[in-house]
Amino acid sequence: MSAPSPVARLTENEGDFVPESRLAPRKRDGAKVFRTIVVYAILAILLWWALRSVPFIEIWIALRQLKLWQISILLVLNTLVLIAMTARWWVILRAENPSIPFFQLVRYRLAVFGLSYFTPGPQVGGEPLQVIYLQRNHSVTFARATAAVIMDKLLEFLANFILLGIGLVAAIRVGLVTRGGTQAIGSLIPLAAILLWPLVHLVLLYRGRYPVSALMRAAMSFTKKQKWIRLIIVSERMAGGFTRRHLKSLLAALGFSLAAWTGMAVEYFMMAGFLQAQLTVEQTLAALTAALFAFLMPLPGGLGALEASQVYVMTAFGHPAAIGIGLSLLMRARDILNGGLGLLLASRNIRVQ
Repeated sequence: MSAPSPVARLTENEGDFVPESRLAPRKRDGAKVFRTIVVYAILAILLWWALRSVPFIEIWIALRQLKLWQISILLVLNTLVLIAMTARWWVILRAENPSIPFFQLVRYRLAVFGLSYFTPGPQVGGEPLQVIYLQRNHSVTFARATAAVIMDKLLEFLANFILLGIGLVAAIRVGLVTRGGTQAIGSLIPLAAILLWPLVHLVLLYRGRYPVSALMRAAMSFTKKQKWIRLIIVSERMAGGFTRRHLKSLLAALGFSLAAWTGMAVEYFMMAGFLQAQLTVEQTLAALTAALFAFLMPLPGGLGALEASQVYVMTAFGHPAAIGIGLSLLMRARDILNGGLGLLLASRNIRVQ
């Protein structure tokens, strides 16, 4: 006599047999709903953490000082900066994946910014989302998607370093740094050395050297998660191959990164002008550099540090402290708009599987 077929099983609370093929999808659906709830809960916590101290009333008052056409100009500049940032990533991807649509990447970029902006830290944290989008929606392998994100971040950090170098020179020329004495300049040397790393890393990748892979190999004996280590090693090698095979695309991506920073400088200059603070080019670069340093602080969106930096800069230039507060509030309004749209897109686009 043959054994009973295991195609059905008895539930604990019922006396009926339920086919296994019907129970399995229910379990999968339940797990999917649970993971979806977890994702939304994390997004809600990040949003609450970042917004709990945001002065919304003061932001509204600052916005009311501007005319509609001035707000429209700032929105257009913000959109152009976002397009330039996306173009950097798109050029990198298009070199080996020509079919990826540009405007879909704009949505991904906003979602990544939202997650990064509301995450404690120096404007990072959303990069895994870039990999997930490419893998799930465009059939890009995990390793290639990771390699593209590595290149994107290296070029972003390289543009940051270039801006900081120019900004520090401008700050010295306008007398902003000397107010703190030589100690202030000396304290920036370690940070400058860290920010120089993207350039060093790109040169090493172009020459076939893989410093991160070397560190990962050394760490393989201390962890059991060797699959992730191998992924990082393979991704870095793919990034190195990209620098040698697609040098023109690399330079074009760097150009878009610098264009984005140029757009942000123009946007800052326009904001200051709308608040009746006429700045020179050097003053604009110095003030924007101070804002960038504030965003490097381990706080969501540089909360508090941004406001302090702008008050210091404006008073150093002989303007009222209220203008510095107004500038920081306008930048905060812009970033909350971008970040809020990004979190909305992230919650809608991620299909938890």
